Amino acid sequence: MNNEPTTITITDPVLLKQLAEATGPIMFRDTDGNVIRATGGLIGVPPLGAKPPFSDEELELFGKNRDGRPLADILRDLREKHGA
Repeated sequence: MNNEPTTITITDPVLLKQLAEATGPIMFRDTDGNVIRATGGLIGVPPLGAKPPFSDEELELFGKNRDGRPLADILRDLREKHGA
């Protein structure tokens, strides 16, 4: 899979103005209203319309599950093993 961005040059001054004035995510649609691409602009933020593959109940259960080691212990062990 190619992770290189696709470069598209925009010459339409009206579109350039709309893009420059956008203050949030941008959704590109074709003339039939179908979403072509949505941009979030923020790393770690899912694109508009993205739905998690889990139900609300599952997400709530995941949030309550606190099994595992404390982060402080993990960081300490990493420092001991790798220095820093």
